[in-house]
Amino acid sequence: MSSEKTTIKDYAPMLVMAGIILVVQITALLLAAPMNANDMQAFEDPESTANSIYYIVIILIFTFLLLVAIKRNMQWIIQLTILLAVGATMYYVFYALLSLADISVMTNNAISGLVAAVLTILLYKFPEWYVINTVGLIIGAGASAIFGISLSILPVIVLLALLAIYDAISVYKTKHMIDLAEGVMDLHLPILFVIPKHLRYSFIEDSLKKEEDKEKEAFFMGLGDAIMPTILVVSANVFLVQKAAIDSIGFISYPALGAMIGTIAGFIALSILVMKGKPQAGLPFLNSGVILGYIAGVLASGPGTPFY
Repeated sequence: MSSEKTTIKDYAPMLVMAGIILVVQITALLLAAPMNANDMQAFEDPESTANSIYYIVIILIFTFLLLVAIKRNMQWIIQLTILLAVGATMYYVFYALLSLADISVMTNNAISGLVAAVLTILLYKFPEWYVINTVGLIIGAGASAIFGISLSILPVIVLLALLAIYDAISVYKTKHMIDLAEGVMDLHLPILFVIPKHLRYSFIEDSLKKEEDKEKEAFFMGLGDAIMPTILVVSANVFLVQKAAIDSIGFISYPALGAMIGTIAGFIALSILVMKGKPQAGLPFLNSGVILGYIAGVLASGPGTPFY
């Protein structure tokens, strides 16, 4: 009986992470319509697969610059850059939400900018785990929605396949992604989710401890592990319905629902390996799961449903 309790307790953080991914996906789906209505697309031509290549190139350049900044002890550049990106993304999220209300554009700009600025300052001044997670949920859903309405199905699948390969190489071969995660973690930025083992845990205090004094009191999940598969979930819910009549459950189409289930299936497979104590590349599991789930969802929609 005790071993069963221990097993459930050990896997509790993984269940929380799965829940976070689902919250990001559902929130991103809700944000897609108001963002689309406000022309917040990142690319002019959502059908162009070249957009996926541009995205990968930007990620490679940004990663290289982050690694250079870490090696030269210029963490303030990383912190400033990411905080500005965080503030901008939250502004878009709040603007999209407030656009549903009957207020003027000027009022919307003022409120959205103020709330985004306050949360960004709070994150900078008091980067406790629940603040990081709250901001992470907002920007995770916002970024997923923006790219989900900006890329149609085929470019997203190409992007996820390339990112899965890149993630595997950067974790298992070059290992620079592990170095990057360790270098950025001390900056207390919302590029990851922090799942503590107990509510008394303090991410701020834990970061101040010497490496030899640290105990593993929390689990961490990269923000990208929630964002990348969610892009396909949003894209499936936006672009396929423009091409064919597709069955849905509520506001979620079958292909999008299949993609969500596939993401969780991939996460379960990832969790089993993570629990063995070794760092794992998340995107090969998550992206494979979301793509296979999407395909299953298209098939469940019946004959004649286009795949892209």
